[in-house]
Amino acid sequence: MTDMPDATSKLLAAMAALRHPETGCPWDKAQNFASIAPYTIEEAYEVRAAIETDDPEQIKDELGDLLFQVVYHARMAEERGWFGFEDVAAAITEKMIRRHPHVFRNASQRDASAQTHAWEAQKAKERGARAMHGTLDGIATTLPAMAVATKLTARAAQVGFDWPDAGAVLDKLEEEIRELRAELPDASPARVQDELGDMLFVMVNLARKLQLSAEACLAGANAKFTRRFRFIEAALAQEGKAPADSNLSEMDRLWDEAKRSGL
Repeated sequence: MTDMPDATSKLLAAMAALRHPETGCPWDKAQNFASIAPYTIEEAYEVRAAIETDDPEQIKDELGDLLFQVVYHARMAEERGWFGFEDVAAAITEKMIRRHPHVFRNASQRDASAQTHAWEAQKAKERGARAMHGTLDGIATTLPAMAVATKLTARAAQVGFDWPDAGAVLDKLEEEIRELRAELPDASPARVQDELGDMLFVMVNLARKLQLSAEACLAGANAKFTRRFRFIEAALAQEGKAPADSNLSEMDRLWDEAKRSGL
């Protein structure tokens, strides 16, 4: 294993060199929190993609890229006199100890359900200390919309604002589909968008009630669509054709064939 203090010190030193006002990299010196934020988000998604490959080298590489983003933001904060990387590490360590009393203090709370309740209670206490008293306070609206919807409804469910079961959510989904159908003939784009948004929001709720990740469900559907459409392309290519040379009826037939083959 690499010596952690030495490796971390070298990483922090490299970041400081990149941001050095006189000898640093011109591009790195020009960056700020706002300009770097999109790269931070991109690196997080690349970590997820690497995890799906189950390749340890790729996962290690992408985790390094993500860690560099944390170091980058910490360095810019240090330059402003706000905090440094050590402060970030100390703060998250203290938070994890505080939120896991079943590990660090009270072994009687080792039950998973009890721990979940304790975790949420601690988070609510922390929001209160920051004068964030609303049930939905503290949810980052800059997250992808599906993640925000999941967090909003899960937080509301903690105070009893929730459907009783998945069947009730399905009933609501059918209601939203009817409302969208009613709007389609002559509604404005804004009205259709509003109704479609309601339908998507309910579907995220359905995933949550079924204890599934809506993001994972959609990612699986994306992968399945990709496999089946590539099957269509390959089948058409054997006939010297491309999808643009085909028609919907033929492609539907090949789609069904892809389904029967288990794709």
